[in-house]
Amino acid sequence: METTTTYPKLLEPLDLGFTTLKNRVLMGSMHTMLEDIDGGIPRLAAFYAERAKGQVGLIVTGGVAPSKQGLALPIGHPLDNEAEAEKHKVVTKAVHAEGGKICMQILHVGRYGYTAENVSASNTKAPISPFPARELTGDEVEQTIHDYVHCAKMAQLAHYDGVEVMGSEGYLINQFIAKKTNLRTDEWGGAYENRIKFPIEIVRRIREAVGENFILIYRLSMLDLVEGGSTWEEVVQLAKAIEAAGATIINTGIGWHESRVPTIGTIVPKAGFAWVTKKMMGEVNIPLITTNRINMPDVAEQVLQDGCADMVSMARPFLADPELVLKSIEGRPEEINTCIACNQACLDHTFTMQVSSCIVNPRACHETLLVHTPAQKKKKIAVVGAGPAGLEAATVAAKRGHTVVLFEEKHEIGGQFNMAKVIPGKEEYGQTIRYYSSMLKKYGVDLRLSTRADEALLINENFDEILLATGVTPRTVKIEGVDHPKVMNYVDVLYKNKSVGAKVAIIGSGGIGFDMAEYLAHDMAHESVSLSTENYMKEWGVDMNYAQGGALAKAPQPLASPREIFLLKRSKGKHGKNLGKTTGWIHRSSLAMKEVKMLADVSYTKVDDQGLHITKGETQEILDVDHIIICAGQESLKELEVGLLAANQKVHLIGGANIAAQLDAKMAIKEASELAAKL
Repeated sequence: METTTTYPKLLEPLDLGFTTLKNRVLMGSMHTMLEDIDGGIPRLAAFYAERAKGQVGLIVTGGVAPSKQGLALPIGHPLDNEAEAEKHKVVTKAVHAEGGKICMQILHVGRYGYTAENVSASNTKAPISPFPARELTGDEVEQTIHDYVHCAKMAQLAHYDGVEVMGSEGYLINQFIAKKTNLRTDEWGGAYENRIKFPIEIVRRIREAVGENFILIYRLSMLDLVEGGSTWEEVVQLAKAIEAAGATIINTGIGWHESRVPTIGTIVPKAGFAWVTKKMMGEVNIPLITTNRINMPDVAEQVLQDGCADMVSMARPFLADPELVLKSIEGRPEEINTCIACNQACLDHTFTMQVSSCIVNPRACHETLLVHTPAQKKKKIAVVGAGPAGLEAATVAAKRGHTVVLFEEKHEIGGQFNMAKVIPGKEEYGQTIRYYSSMLKKYGVDLRLSTRADEALLINENFDEILLATGVTPRTVKIEGVDHPKVMNYVDVLYKNKSVGAKVAIIGSGGIGFDMAEYLAHDMAHESVSLSTENYMKEWGVDMNYAQGGALAKAPQPLASPREIFLLKRSKGKHGKNLGKTTGWIHRSSLAMKEVKMLADVSYTKVDDQGLHITKGETQEILDVDHIIICAGQESLKELEVGLLAANQKVHLIGGANIAAQLDAKMAIKEASELAAKL
């Protein structure tokens, strides 16, 4: 294998004494739901095997419960017996066949469970679960430790190379550690030394049970980001005790799931939390792993060069590209399909009990179902429109051996992603455009920019198949005065860069309306907080000096919005109810910090020189604004289809050209990939 020296630290082996990892990259834990569905294990094996083949140093599975009590949902299978361990051998065998190493994460969710059987350190209720948790008795605490140990032994029996004990993110172990959730007065509560006995005993007894030649990772909450969280001195004390108890490696956990600080969304700066792992470097003698928003080899290399950690964890980036490490080794970083941290097909799926995938790689977790094999019959294919759907279709079709011509009437590829990438906190969307640009060149797609493909052109070139990915156009709204100079649509602002005044009304509070509000609420003279760790932590209220437990600042200090913004919608209820399951709260919180005024149940009367006339309830009002920006949805561009079908052409609609009800890149890329796999 030809290698590069561009990433010397990242690609350096890590000697653990009894075994050596081939590089410093950990594929972090992700629950895919394949663990829980019928027939999911062979698919899970294929998923991990593809990442092992891609040369990742060490894989950690999604969390596996040590007992039924530890399950997040009433479904699922704890690893608590030999018959269950036998099933896991399909996964370990597949990974080992590709030369990889894999650890199984042991996860007891505690009060985060969605079940009436929730247990925790004390009688409490998590804000993210509808079910309260009851306090474990002393005997039950001992039984739970036994369950962890037995689970580790079953993992060893299943031929895993090790286990990761999940001690962070607000799960059961974390619930014992923090005084916020541990109200006990027995030997497992009270003083910090008592509260950390639970994780220490788990690690100590696991090491005793599995022997020395078994990787034991402990996921330590280095930053709780909740009131009543651990102090820095306590975190260091626990790290040293975990090392003494027999851990091989300590991984970094950032924030509880109930924290109101975003920790993994695309708004988070790249490697934005590596500073806290760096703070731990030198406190222990075993390797440390840092994590969160490390998505490309150059970012990972810089983290290691800066002495922030001994190893980096990337989870979602391996959904986006199973060959991330291989491409780094071979000096092909421009070919990496970068994780844009949108959460739309991964975490949003997990939290709605769907199998995970990836917006930019729909094959993720579907490796055995969506297969891009070489085409048996080579065809000449036209793809019209170089937005996400058109780019995926053209890339996959050309990769399979077809001759592909991609038409785009604009001067650049990317479609709607060219607007997404200018939104503060969504800069990463530009990486997807870069990836597709590399793929078009690699697979020899005939890209014709600034070319409007009409019926005559498409018919005359004798294509076997024509794929229309012509996308969408902004929907117009019927308001008196809608043609007034004050009125613009989202394309005018985000793509055509038309200037916007100091007072703005946005009509429509879907994803585009929220993006528009975010864009206008930032002073473009200042760097986006997503590009500056210090500014980000200040805006969201994280104290990098760690002056108190949980590392929360006294109050967030967001940069003020340069505009007065009204975000309006016709319907009742809260704004953004259809935003992502795991990211909607981030967008709402961000706009609240920018003091965006959100008005619901609004009727639009007219636009004139005075501004936007509205009716809210029985009250009529004039919003004295400089501009009104329409973000009220989209309509499909399908005008080519009718003429082509009349001329007996074989036509397919994909992406927004097919369904424009919601601007959904996840659906667009997925259906494009599936269609191109069949042509």
